[in-house]
Amino acid sequence: MVAGGGSAGAEPTLLTSPAVPTDPAGDVTLTHISGVELPLDDWLTTFHLGVVVLDPFEYESAWLLDTAGRILDVFREADVRVGFVVTSTPADAAAFVGPWADRLFVLCDPEKAFVKSLQLEQLPAFVHIGIDGTLLGSAEGWDPLEWRAVADNLARIMSWKAPDIPEAGDPKPYEGAPAV
Repeated sequence: MVAGGGSAGAEPTLLTSPAVPTDPAGDVTLTHISGVELPLDDWLTTFHLGVVVLDPFEYESAWLLDTAGRILDVFREADVRVGFVVTSTPADAAAFVGPWADRLFVLCDPEKAFVKSLQLEQLPAFVHIGIDGTLLGSAEGWDPLEWRAVADNLARIMSWKAPDIPEAGDPKPYEGAPAV
């Protein structure tokens, strides 16, 4: 986008803005923690996908693991697959999410192909993808108001009650770590 202003004949000033997350590529392969590999489109055949994308090797993701699990757990009985996309191998993902793997869906993205496809810039990120593969909401880093907006929209679409965000004991807002 070009901004006006300046004197006649002067070079226009270019305005830059951060990249905006986009619809992910349906052919990006994600591996379930059990080892089953499928393209994203196949994970979306029946339900929307509501996931928190985490990098197990960054403090910013570790700080939010339990808060993210609490938020996702509210939607467990709704018509949406909720869980984590962890940017690691299944073994590292299992070690990172621990008991959350017994309650929530866990997919792995060790090459960050899913992250790159969405054009995410910061992790952790909360992402809602519709059954048709469209990105319906995303929030990057930990901004409780942005996460609440994604959760509220997901709840509206699912005819569900959204979780309280933030809740007592949740971390203070912070920027995430670089996604790639």
